[in-house]
Amino acid sequence: MSVAYKIVVDCADPQRLVTFWSQAMGYVPEDNSQLIKSLLEAGHISQAEVVTVDDRLSFRAAAAVRDPDDPVDPFTGIGQGRRILFQVVPEPKTTKNRVHLDLHVGAEQRERVVKELVAAGGTAIGEGSQGGSSWIVMADPEGNEFCVE
Repeated sequence: MSVAYKIVVDCADPQRLVTFWSQAMGYVPEDNSQLIKSLLEAGHISQAEVVTVDDRLSFRAAAAVRDPDDPVDPFTGIGQGRRILFQVVPEPKTTKNRVHLDLHVGAEQRERVVKELVAAGGTAIGEGSQGGSSWIVMADPEGNEFCVE
C-alpha cells in the first residue's frame, strides 16, 4: 500500500520560500483564501495569523506549493498530491540537511536553471559528480540545500 505524503521544510519566512520554490519546481502556491476567510469569520484564527500575498490570503506561519497537475481541494486550496509545506520554526538552520531535493532539469538546461534560481534568491554552493552524473549543489534563500541535475 502506498502512503500519501508531503515534504515539510522548517523555515523563518514561508512566503519567501513559496515564491522561490514555486519557480524552482514549476509548482503553484496553494491558495488557502477561502479556508482562511471561513476561519476568520468563525473566530478560529485572528487577522494577526494571516498575511496577503499576491492578492491571496495566506497563513503567516505556514504556506505551501503544489504540483499544478495534481488534484486540489476546492475549499481549502490544499493540494491532494505532490506538495511542499513551509512552516515557521523558532530556531535557525544550523547544519547540513539530512534530506534534500534533486531537481532533474537535464544537463542542457542546468546552467540556465541555476542562473534563474540564483536570480530568484538561491545560491550555488558547489558541484558534484559520481558515476557519470554531475550536479550543482545549491541553497534556497534560507540555506536549505538542494541539487540541480
